[in-house]
Amino acid sequence: MKKIIALACMSFVLTVSATAFAGPQQDKMKGCNVEAKNDNLKGADRKAFMSKCLKKDYVLKSAAAKSDAQAAAGAAAPSAKTKQQDKMKSCNAEAKAKALKGDERKKFMSACLKG
Repeated sequence: MKKIIALACMSFVLTVSATAFAGPQQDKMKGCNVEAKNDNLKGADRKAFMSKCLKKDYVLKSAAAKSDAQAAAGAAAPSAKTKQQDKMKSCNAEAKAKALKGDERKKFMSACLKG
């Protein structure tokens, strides 16, 4: 009975650890398959591509595109944020110059930031 329990535990550990280590490699294999399909590779060309693609130093086109998109999004976000900050500063200065307080200031700031 103890041997059966030990065997069951050992097989569970091996099953769990195998799937944990296979994840990144499986993801890369899926990405390589997609690229090979998109490039319409068949036969020896596909085999050569897959061999090259599955190496450590190869970067998938989809991964490169994602990093480019993230870089572009990161570059666009600060400029939009800066514009909003500039608008907020000018509206604040105008409200201060007009000596607005309380509800009047709230209404003015809302209108100023919208327009």
